[in-house]
Amino acid sequence: MAIDRTVLLQGEKSTTGTLGLNPGQEVTFGRGTESHPVDFPLVHPEVSRLAGSITAVQDFWLLTNFSHDSTLVVENPEGGGEFLKVAPGRAAAPIPFEFARVVLPVAVGECSFLVFASQHSFVDRDRPHQGEPTLSMFSLDETAKYFLVLVALCEPRLRDCSSTVIPTVPQILDRIGGTDLTRGGVNFHIDYLARTKLRVKPAEETRKADWQRASLVSIALRFDLVRDEHLKLLDG
Repeated sequence: MAIDRTVLLQGEKSTTGTLGLNPGQEVTFGRGTESHPVDFPLVHPEVSRLAGSITAVQDFWLLTNFSHDSTLVVENPEGGGEFLKVAPGRAAAPIPFEFARVVLPVAVGECSFLVFASQHSFVDRDRPHQGEPTLSMFSLDETAKYFLVLVALCEPRLRDCSSTVIPTVPQILDRIGGTDLTRGGVNFHIDYLARTKLRVKPAEETRKADWQRASLVSIALRFDLVRDEHLKLLDG
């Protein structure tokens, strides 16, 4: 099955918008100018006009730092404090995190944006020496926040298979207490799951606003991507 896009950039705080990249595509980020705009604009006044670039490479991405004196920091929000630094002038530094926050150095406030690299490949460990590696149709990280959102979406149906309830964003937030997710963050994770992870598409006759959440629940339960044992991940 073809993948629509492998890398997503999502605005955060001093950044705006969402941008998708296919393998081999490169985008620039920074403040830009009217005569030389960047692909992913950052509005913080202390950010360079051309701060860096990101290149999508299958299931990871490359980060180039165009600055002469500023280091870029890439954090793994899903991990235990892991981060890496991309030195000034460093070209095409490979970033291994599936979910990352790129932090730009500013004296006042904060400036950062999120990067999602999806569809990691996995070998078939049952048959390690026979044939090509097996790619997972639905590559989900059960330690990631997007998976927590998916579990919260599926909870009513897992507890009662006859339930038709599709949790709202506030209800999801209530079930995943203890995280730093906001309503906007939950909506982004839902869109990320729908566009990139499970790749759901609306039926032509679909007009309901919750089609995306309903489709995620349907696919996740049909293929046992979310199961009863995952309910322990939720708050309470």
